[in-house]
Amino acid sequence: MEIDAIREGKFDSFAPAEAALLRMADALADTPSNVSDELYAELRKHFSEEQLMELDANAALENYRARFNRVFDVGSDHLYRKGLHFKLHKAT
Repeated sequence: MEIDAIREGKFDSFAPAEAALLRMADALADTPSNVSDELYAELRKHFSEEQLMELDANAALENYRARFNRVFDVGSDHLYRKGLHFKLHKAT
């Protein structure tokens, strides 16, 4: 169900820190990518500058791979099956 919420941009059911990260990921996937001052301020409530740098780098890497795959028409490995729901687990 969380995957469906993310796809639909419905982040209200997530913890505030998670919701801010999901909004950041969406902002970074846009062209051009831009994180607003308001979103950055929200992110800074939950994460240090160093943490944000690492999170941003990971998001940028995933965007790079996705765009690279589109150029070379890299197809699916068919590991995803429609209707299969994943539960996100927090590290403890």
